[in-house]
Amino acid sequence: MKQQDKTNVMRILDQKGIDYESYSYEPDPTRTGEQIARLLGQDPEAVFKTLVTVARSGEHYVFVIPVVAELDLKKAAKAVDEKAIEMIKQKELLPLTGYVHGGCSPLGMKKPFVTVMDETAVLHDTICVSAGKVGFQVRLDPEALCELVPCALADLTK
Repeated sequence: MKQQDKTNVMRILDQKGIDYESYSYEPDPTRTGEQIARLLGQDPEAVFKTLVTVARSGEHYVFVIPVVAELDLKKAAKAVDEKAIEMIKQKELLPLTGYVHGGCSPLGMKKPFVTVMDETAVLHDTICVSAGKVGFQVRLDPEALCELVPCALADLTK
């Protein structure tokens, strides 16, 4: 892959010397995360989506959970010691993170946010997350990801 074909996330991983594999696919807004995982030949339990939320306090939080799961807002709020959180509006995602819906990665956001990854991530040697652009994924060690983006582990799903 030529340098100009790389996403920002891949450049960050290269810069930090983190091993990863990259995958690309033809974007299709009707595909689910599970369908994308299967298309890439990956275990859907090991492919994670990045969700951005806002708490009543106004603080933003990032949650990284398996594509086959649904974020439990109560568990998520508890994990970050907030009374309540909700998903941000889709139109707020790009100005806040620098990423578009479907291409949001926990790596390389405009500014650092408190990030919590579902505890199931460490059951896998590697997990896939968005490479920061729709149609691109990277597969890496979840512990390496948590070193780059300081993150806690918690039970986050329904």
